[in-house]
Amino acid sequence: MSNATPTPGRLGTRRPLAITIGVLVVLLIAFFAFASVYADVLWYKQLGYLNVLTTQWYAAAGFFVAGFIAMAVPVWLSIQIAYRRRPVYARLNSQLDRYQDVIEPLRKLLTWGVPALLGVFAGLSTATRWQLAMLSFNSVSSGQTDPQFNMDISFYLFDLPFYQAAVALFSAIVLLSGLAALITNYVYGSIAVAKRELRVAKAARIQLAVIAAIYIALQAVSIWLDQFATMTSDKGLITGAGYTDVNATIPGLQILSVIAILVALLFIVTAFTGRWRLPLVGTAMLVVAGLILTMGYPWVMQRFIVDPSERSLEEPYIARNIDLTREAYGISDVEEIPYNATTDATAGALRADAETTASIRIIDPALVSASFAQLEQFKQYYAFAPELDVDRYNIDGKSQDAVVAVRELNQAGIGSSQSWYNNTLVYTHGYGMVSAYGTERSTDGQPVFLEAGIPSSGELGKFEPRIYFGENSPLYSIVGGTSSTKPVELDYPASGEQNEQVYTTFAGNGGPKLDNIFNRLVYALKFQSEEILLSDAVTNDSQIIYSRNPLERVKKVAPYLTLDSDPYPTVVDGKVLWVIDAYTTSENYPYSKVESLSSVISDQPEASNAFTLDNVNYIRNSVKATVDAYDGSVTLYTWDENDAVLKTWQKIYPSNIKPMSEMSAELMSHVRYPTDLFKTQRSILGQYHVTDAGSFYSSDDAWVTPNDPTAATDTTKYQSPYYLTMKVPGADKPAYSIYSTFIPKASGTSSRNVLTGYLVADADAGAEKGKRSADYGKLRLLTLPKDVTVPGPGQVQNNFNADPAVSKELNLLSQGSTNVLKGNLLTLPVGGGLLYVQPVYVQSTGNTSYPLLKKILVAFGDKIAFEDTLPLALDALFGGNAGVDDPTNGGAEAPEPDPAADNGGNTPSTNSTLNQALQAAKAALADREAARIAGDWAAYGVADAALTEALTKALAASKQ
Repeated sequence: MSNATPTPGRLGTRRPLAITIGVLVVLLIAFFAFASVYADVLWYKQLGYLNVLTTQWYAAAGFFVAGFIAMAVPVWLSIQIAYRRRPVYARLNSQLDRYQDVIEPLRKLLTWGVPALLGVFAGLSTATRWQLAMLSFNSVSSGQTDPQFNMDISFYLFDLPFYQAAVALFSAIVLLSGLAALITNYVYGSIAVAKRELRVAKAARIQLAVIAAIYIALQAVSIWLDQFATMTSDKGLITGAGYTDVNATIPGLQILSVIAILVALLFIVTAFTGRWRLPLVGTAMLVVAGLILTMGYPWVMQRFIVDPSERSLEEPYIARNIDLTREAYGISDVEEIPYNATTDATAGALRADAETTASIRIIDPALVSASFAQLEQFKQYYAFAPELDVDRYNIDGKSQDAVVAVRELNQAGIGSSQSWYNNTLVYTHGYGMVSAYGTERSTDGQPVFLEAGIPSSGELGKFEPRIYFGENSPLYSIVGGTSSTKPVELDYPASGEQNEQVYTTFAGNGGPKLDNIFNRLVYALKFQSEEILLSDAVTNDSQIIYSRNPLERVKKVAPYLTLDSDPYPTVVDGKVLWVIDAYTTSENYPYSKVESLSSVISDQPEASNAFTLDNVNYIRNSVKATVDAYDGSVTLYTWDENDAVLKTWQKIYPSNIKPMSEMSAELMSHVRYPTDLFKTQRSILGQYHVTDAGSFYSSDDAWVTPNDPTAATDTTKYQSPYYLTMKVPGADKPAYSIYSTFIPKASGTSSRNVLTGYLVADADAGAEKGKRSADYGKLRLLTLPKDVTVPGPGQVQNNFNADPAVSKELNLLSQGSTNVLKGNLLTLPVGGGLLYVQPVYVQSTGNTSYPLLKKILVAFGDKIAFEDTLPLALDALFGGNAGVDDPTNGGAEAPEPDPAADNGGNTPSTNSTLNQALQAAKAALADREAARIAGDWAAYGVADAALTEALTKALAASKQ
């Protein structure tokens, strides 16, 4: 056999084919990229925020070009100058001759290619950091100055980061230009080393000396800027410049910057004189001076002057840190109220707080999702969020706290019926808002709904109930159609014949239209679904809706905002709106403590970084955003008109945020003080409630958020803040508020779970169009006396668990086929002390079970009570009428307590039938355990049946 050799004809035939395939591949990749970009254009354009996308594109493109030119041109000029000024008759050694032989054929390519490649890298770097430059170019004055340099705070927020980035970029450009000049001059003989002698041609000397002078001058600028960076440094005792920084580091940096300027001038002199000794000696002295002025001298001062007298010397700088941290986190105006809490539960103590006690929320939004599901889900393709939200509505002229949720679509519930057609065209949306009174329960422990059913009915009036945009909406749906087309979107199950369904057609403007073959092709590629292109159900009137999570939509149209992690639904002006709080943040506020945002808002001790800018030391709730649950429209409203950060971003993205004056009265009545901001502020106040610098230094009064007392014993979870309508000491009237508690910060055996503080924020913005209530956002910090021990949440929960009568009944209720679930432990400053209220739920272990609110635990001081209703529990605790109506008793006041009962609140009220049932359950439980140990399973079954019967009787008796 012989090896065949390809003929020139065959090679000629294959080459065009390979080129064609290559071109097609490139075109295909380009089209995929274009399709992705075009889909974004359609999405932003439909939503009315196309300028957000184009602003990012234009800015990134502009700064890419600027970065490319800034890098490529100096490097190219440096190479060109070195080459054109080379010695024509230079004597080269053999090594350089070989270098030139290799380089010369590629010289033009390298001359243009190297600068271009470096320019691309520089362009990409500047393109990704265009925000720094735009913030500096559009910066708005804050009207406040720092205490060290008297510079406007906006200098640190916007200008300083940009100046530092710009100096770093130009330093890199000059350094690379110098390196290119050095290599070119060496290769072409302008720099030669012969017999241990360095010879530098005049042209090369001038070029390199000037480049060195520029580089050193840039380092002088960088060093000068470093003194301002001490305002946000957290390397010392506090964030910001301390005693050593002010008296050693900052003066040292100033001196060092002047020295660097002098060294730069020496290089300029060398360019003309040719004497390198002075600039080289100057450079060495600059390095030595840098070590002494920025490291040695500050260390000596800190070690031998500051450390021995740290408290007194650092006191004025600690005071700066306290003042500016409180200002940066919006807690400078917190009203501290000494609250001499009593721990004695005396008769009639709650009569003065009747409005607050009447508004105590006994429905726990973290536990009743299963109740909502069993009572209001109706079909398997609906679902509720695992944890519900709290809102308030005006019912019959009275503000009523409510637990709310939307009935969202759950496509997994249709099981084997899932298909592209069903998932995309039929099951497209959820239906209805479900809301329950926060202060009421039915006689059997179920929530009392103020809005429920399909179709929706109740106290919230008429509104658009369809939920196309929610937290658990499908990836995408195709909706809409002509009036002549038969509706295919499942609207809701009708209440008539079995399997009867009502269908609808989306009539809003919720997504880009699929009105041509090109748009369908684009989205077929985006979602990897050829059915979008081929299905006859997709018409020219169809819309594709996607990016449906409210947080995602707001984030895309306002990428400069940090969003609250807890959006909530509410009915406003005939629509279901998702309300989202948005923040402006920064990490460059002088003297302000830096916190990890993801950590302080998490209820877990360790939280993952969930934010683009996680380490912050400035935060403002500057924007309120809404997302229409029907059509997905996003509206942004200015909430803090004085925030310099927001004003600056508004200059970059004009016309995207509406003024507060356009917020309707009904919307104003449903916005609230945001959860994440409150969590951040309580974290800061744990340390910064102390305003005396000496006490702050000693950390003798540091606080921390208590652990959640209802969490499992093997987990550590901070107690979440709660929304309640209450009258706080110092306030004129009850208001919708958010609160949290504090206990001493300690560890190990020294920790004490006693209350030291109670933080509450007025969360009610009022109900006037475009005008915020004067009290909204008012922070009040109740400080408890150190000589009175007020039990904290953990201690109260322990008292509940340890009380013999309570634990006996709870243990019996949790045996057999039921479990006991303890709800949120609420704390209220009423009756001159702190009242604790905890709902207790009972849930069967069956597959279709849900929690029923059966009992209420209350505590005041060391006394507790355990009754069927809140009024009964309060009366048992305080020994008199608490002034609270009993919703389960027709709104009548609670009956007077049995005089024979222990009104001190240490035992449940007398009930002979209940006691008999409990005793029978106890005996049955003992018999069942004995049978298990003996292995007598017949006796075990008899005893288990007796236990179930006894528990049933106990539950029935507990309702009486």
